[in-house]
Amino acid sequence: MNEISPPWPPAGLPLRRLCLAVDVEQYSRLDTLTQSVVQSELVLLLDEAAELTGLDRAAWTRQPQGDLEFAVLPEATLEDAVLGPFVHHLAVRLGDRNARPAAQRVRLRMAVDTGVVADAALGHAGPAPVAVARYVNAPQLKTVLATLTAADLAVIVSDRLYQDVVRSGRPELDRAQYVRVHVWVKEFGGYGWIRVPGQAPDEVRSALAEMPEPKSSPDTGAPSGTPLSQYVHQGAAVGRDVVGGLTVGLPVSLPPSGSGHTR
Repeated sequence: MNEISPPWPPAGLPLRRLCLAVDVEQYSRLDTLTQSVVQSELVLLLDEAAELTGLDRAAWTRQPQGDLEFAVLPEATLEDAVLGPFVHHLAVRLGDRNARPAAQRVRLRMAVDTGVVADAALGHAGPAPVAVARYVNAPQLKTVLATLTAADLAVIVSDRLYQDVVRSGRPELDRAQYVRVHVWVKEFGGYGWIRVPGQAPDEVRSALAEMPEPKSSPDTGAPSGTPLSQYVHQGAAVGRDVVGGLTVGLPVSLPPSGSGHTR
C-alpha cells in the first residue's frame, strides 16, 4: 500500500507567519553619510539580537527599506522568543551602542504581528504585512518615543499576539508592562499593545494621556467593521480586508462611500 503524504501548500500560497518591522526614528533629519552608517548599524543590531536569542537571521525573509527593515520569520519561530528575549537583547545592544562617545543616537520603533503572508511582486502581501506597516507608524508609538526621551526602543504588538502569547503567563513576558492603544492609520483600524523596555507602563500611559482618541474617517466606517487594505510599496500589495480575506494584485481604487458592499 502506498504511503499517502500529507498535503503541502504549493509555492506562493498564503501561509501564517510572524512579521516584524523596525524603523529608525527621525531618520530623514540625518545627513546622507550618517544615514548610510545608521542603516548598517541597524542591520548589525538586529543580527546581534537575533544571535543572542538563538534566532537564525539567515532564514528571515527581509525587505530593507532604507530606515526600516520588514521581515517575515520562519514558520518554526517561537513568538515568545521574539517578544521576550529578542526585544530585550535589541534594547540592551541599542543602549550600548548609543552610550558610545560621540555616537549619533539611534532610536527605534518596532511592530510585531502574526497572520497571513503571501509572496508578491514587490515583496509580500497579506493582512500581517499591512498591519505591521500600520502599527510601526502608529501615532501613539511615535508619541511615546518622542515623550519618553530616555527610551531608545518602543515596541507595539498586535492585539492578536497579546491575547494569544503575552497573556499566556509565560515568565519572560510580563503582560503588565503593556499598554493598550486604539490605532487608526490610513484605512487600518485595530488595537495594539505598547511596551517600552526600561520604562514603567504608567510612564507610557502618561505619555499617551494628552492624545485624542483616534476616530475613523467617513470613508472607513466604524471600528468594528472590516477595514479595507491599501497597496503598500515594497511592503505589501493586497486588494481587500486586513483581517480576513486576501486578494493579491495591483492597487485598486476604493469605491466611494455609500456605493454598497464590495467583494
